[in-house]
Amino acid sequence: MTDTQRIGRHRRASPEIRPTPIRRGRKATSLAVIGVAIALVATFIAYRAWHPAQPGHSAAQRNGYALPVSPSSYIGLYAPKSNSQVKAFTAGTGIKPKLLVYYSGWPQSFREGFATTAAREGAVPVVQINPTDISISAIANGKYDSYLNTYAMAVRAYHHPIILSFGHEMNGYWYSWGNTHTSPATFVAAWRHIVTFFRKLSVRNVTWLWTVNTIHRHGRVPSPAPWWPGKSYVNWVGIDGYYTDSSSLFASVFGPTIVAIRALTHDPVLIAETSATPASVQPEKIANLFAGVHLYGLLGFVWFDSYSKVDWRIGSSAALAAFRQGAQTFFRLAS
Repeated sequence: MTDTQRIGRHRRASPEIRPTPIRRGRKATSLAVIGVAIALVATFIAYRAWHPAQPGHSAAQRNGYALPVSPSSYIGLYAPKSNSQVKAFTAGTGIKPKLLVYYSGWPQSFREGFATTAAREGAVPVVQINPTDISISAIANGKYDSYLNTYAMAVRAYHHPIILSFGHEMNGYWYSWGNTHTSPATFVAAWRHIVTFFRKLSVRNVTWLWTVNTIHRHGRVPSPAPWWPGKSYVNWVGIDGYYTDSSSLFASVFGPTIVAIRALTHDPVLIAETSATPASVQPEKIANLFAGVHLYGLLGFVWFDSYSKVDWRIGSSAALAAFRQGAQTFFRLAS
């Protein structure tokens, strides 16, 4: 799947997953605010109990490809128009992205040019490899090892750190490798096969990012626990989630998923995809995003700056200003 084919469930902002709007009226508003505050505190306490924030480096350090894992280390960007859009983002927000993302179909080649440009700009490339309509059991059984060999050798020859993810949002139901289409056991077998294959070829510059979708009510997007490959096969955990309307808050969008992740692992957590619709009061959501990432001690976030059925791009000068202000505090607190 190419970047232009990247259309997920949350990009549609369908009614079934939209948070319940806060009722109007003084009493109802007060109760809603209290409820959000309680959820935020409870989730944060649970998070800290499992994983106190600690500075350091990823497991790749022992192989000479260190990536910082201190909280608030990264602001990343998905910019489908590539370098010109990245420059516009930097000019408008004052932020030079430390992570640059692209989405790769199976069996597309490793985009060395993209990765080299990213490294030249001081960023780490993040590749989301998506096996659309490919048999996941065939991957697990070695049918695609020739492709994996070619890809792994290209990544090894890159000689810079790279973050790789396979089959993101697998606990969602909208992709062929995901929930209701492919069993969790089959997905886990494929994930382990890919990681093991790269390691046997001595590809040491990879940080493996296991990327899940935020849990949604009614069980349609369940806890990602059944898809967990095990601590030996994952370096970082990614979470994809979006602000879809004015009632969306970090605690409600990401909090339950963070708690579920912390029941599985103490690995560093990155918000691997996020954005806010202009209708959600975008500047306020950007400020809330920065505050939430800091409060929960996460690595950072990747902003999905794209139009894909829903306009997720930064939509106003006020939103740009919110990014500038948020980044100043973000990196100051991280230092």
